[in-house]
Amino acid sequence: AMVNVKMASSKSARMTASILRGRIGTRSSVARASAVPDLSTYRRSLSSPASYSKTEDIVKPNAAAVSSVTNSPPTPESAYQYTSAYNPSAPEPDYPALGPTSKLNLFSAINSAMSTAMSTDPTAIVFGEDVAFGGVFRCSQNLLEEFGSHRVFNTPLSENGIAGMAVGYASAGGTAIGEIQFADYIFPAMDQIVNEMAKFRYRSGNQWNCGGVTLRAPCGAVGHGGLYHSQSPESYLAHTPGLVVVMPRGPRCAKGLLLSSIRSKDPVVFLEPKILYRSAVEEVPDADYEIPLGKAEVIREGADVTIVGWGSQLRTLQNACELASKDGISCELIDLRTILPWDSETIIKSVRKTGKLVVSHEAPITCGFGAEVVATLQQECFFYLEAPIQRVCGFDTPFNLVFEKYYLPDEKKNLDAIRMVMDLSR
Repeated sequence: AMVNVKMASSKSARMTASILRGRIGTRSSVARASAVPDLSTYRRSLSSPASYSKTEDIVKPNAAAVSSVTNSPPTPESAYQYTSAYNPSAPEPDYPALGPTSKLNLFSAINSAMSTAMSTDPTAIVFGEDVAFGGVFRCSQNLLEEFGSHRVFNTPLSENGIAGMAVGYASAGGTAIGEIQFADYIFPAMDQIVNEMAKFRYRSGNQWNCGGVTLRAPCGAVGHGGLYHSQSPESYLAHTPGLVVVMPRGPRCAKGLLLSSIRSKDPVVFLEPKILYRSAVEEVPDADYEIPLGKAEVIREGADVTIVGWGSQLRTLQNACELASKDGISCELIDLRTILPWDSETIIKSVRKTGKLVVSHEAPITCGFGAEVVATLQQECFFYLEAPIQRVCGFDTPFNLVFEKYYLPDEKKNLDAIRMVMDLSR
């Protein structure tokens, strides 16, 4: 089998083969007649002479390109070539041209994206804890009825197993959409995510990859989650070369970003702010569309101060910008959208215009991803800065249930930071 031949030492591959033998390899005749072949058929197809050229097109690198890199001194560029397939050239969607829209909340937009992906990719499967009945947040509702139990199924309560299965299935050419029920519980899966998923392309010299993996995970504060159901782990994940880390701010953004993530050639961790599942409602195109990964979006133009955030924090920052406008302060608000790789160029361009920067996120301030933004902007925009950069973030404590409203970086804290940089620049 391709998994065993190529990655015999990989725990994820061994576990995936055993799981898939039970999950896919023992289907009924009705299931076998579906668009997704069982694993044994897929393995036989890989072993047939007719498949050799096709397989080589998928998993064999260009020999000349490999030779040119391996026979020359390594550079950061050549190392990155074998770390990621990321290509930032995709255009933003033309929303008016996409046609009819529907009013959707965030979980419905996520559901629409997964349904679209599964309709267009017969190898796509959805799996995780309780996803078969729709998941605790209903993001996968009706997918079982639409696509069958061989493509939408529950797993044991094992985040490490979910991530390991995703790696193995994607390494064999499939599209794996796994759900980690809460981002707080992604940490048991970090071995598979960091040491297998993120390094799969690099360790093989780009001969094969597990780019078909997307792990979805609800994250962030929800009003009553306490310390085990409120965390924002994006900075842990962003420290891992080879991953793509995404966090949408609303339904329309979420559908396009999730479709891009599922179809990306890199493994993606897709963090979904769970407080927005029902509270955020937008007109979302019914069509199939993608939003480019690795590109920030300027959602409010301004001249006085640059404000940067991501995920549900954008709602807070929009309110802060409105309050600042009453003081005559013009704020440029930027949604990072993709945490890794992040779009530094858009932020740099804005700060060189405004001369001031405020970065805000829910996660604790120490080593939060805002620190990376600040360090980069301090380096690239030092002579343009008119005031010290401000960070408005969560506290360096476990997430507190009783004092959640004091822990969160709300619009008042952000407004104070905006006023501070304006006062310091005068």
